Amino acid sequence: MKPIIAMTAGDIAGIGPEVILRAIAQPATSLVCYPVLIGHPQIFRQAAEIFGLTVPLQELTTTVQDSARFREDVVSAATHRRILCINPFTDGVLATPRSRVSCEAGDAAFHYLDAAITLAKRFAVDAIVTAPLNKEALHLAGHHFPGHTEILAERCGVAEFAMMLHLPESALVTWRHLIRPLSNSNRSGENDASLCGLSIVHVTLHTSIDSVPQMLTKDSIIGKIRLMDSFLQRIHCERRAIAVCSLNPHGGENGLFGNEESRLIRPAVEACAASLKSVTGPLPVDTLIRRAVSGEFDGIVAMYHDQGHIPVKLIGFDAAVNITLGLPIVRTSPTHGTAFDRAWNPRTPADASGMLEAIRIAAELSNH
Repeated sequence: MKPIIAMTAGDIAGIGPEVILRAIAQPATSLVCYPVLIGHPQIFRQAAEIFGLTVPLQELTTTVQDSARFREDVVSAATHRRILCINPFTDGVLATPRSRVSCEAGDAAFHYLDAAITLAKRFAVDAIVTAPLNKEALHLAGHHFPGHTEILAERCGVAEFAMMLHLPESALVTWRHLIRPLSNSNRSGENDASLCGLSIVHVTLHTSIDSVPQMLTKDSIIGKIRLMDSFLQRIHCERRAIAVCSLNPHGGENGLFGNEESRLIRPAVEACAASLKSVTGPLPVDTLIRRAVSGEFDGIVAMYHDQGHIPVKLIGFDAAVNITLGLPIVRTSPTHGTAFDRAWNPRTPADASGMLEAIRIAAELSNH
């Protein structure tokens, strides 16, 4: 049976409702899952009208009490070409201004996510795919979390978790062929058929650059290496070649530019080497990224946010998927933001390819 995937509207002032509707209108989505929308149905209907989309919704007006019955209702609605929509927040969100930050939209986004997490923990749905929220709006509403990842971790009661960005192999093909001729070969010795994309996990996340060295510990690096290895096993990556980034330029130049490599990162890599199939580092990031894109590594452990985000968003901004590791539930999302500058404007339609890929990956992880 296809998995049931809850899709949260995110900040309704942004492009979330639009990209969700565009994604579920594609035949590829109905082939891999049964979607359930979490948000106000009138918001989705307004978006559908503005962008000329036809998405028949069936609003669920009661709280989900019986997970088995709910799953039957989802499938039944799908057989009648309708999609269930759950509204866990008030009608006040309908008056929320579009294309700008607001407390009301931030509050609604939090409650949409919270409802989806509850459904997943009750096994009413098999995965969550989240549209982007706005962190400023979230804070204005009194929800003092850095983002989706930290809310999910708290609600699921996990201490060891991580944000990971995943580029599917299809987004890397052109780049691999551009880079390999310059290096004369695929240094990994692998065929394209054995490659499983490129994934980057972050040891620290939403924090200032100034705080990163103080937040790094040997144990936190070990934890992220192991989370990466578990993910690669989950997607049946046979090689599981993991590279760990240095923090400082040129890998610290043996202490000239900092000692985090010798004091924290190398000991963490050595602690994992005996039990993992393939882990190496710390490696200078400027050359590591090129080696990884050419096909030498399957996973990268980055020390901070931009170290991992910049290469992913350069190579495959629309195709990359955000996956939260360490949770007892499956959660994915596209890597783009709310795009207030172009939201709710039919002259600047949003690209839904990131949402489509997030749905596909969520379905794949659910089946695994």
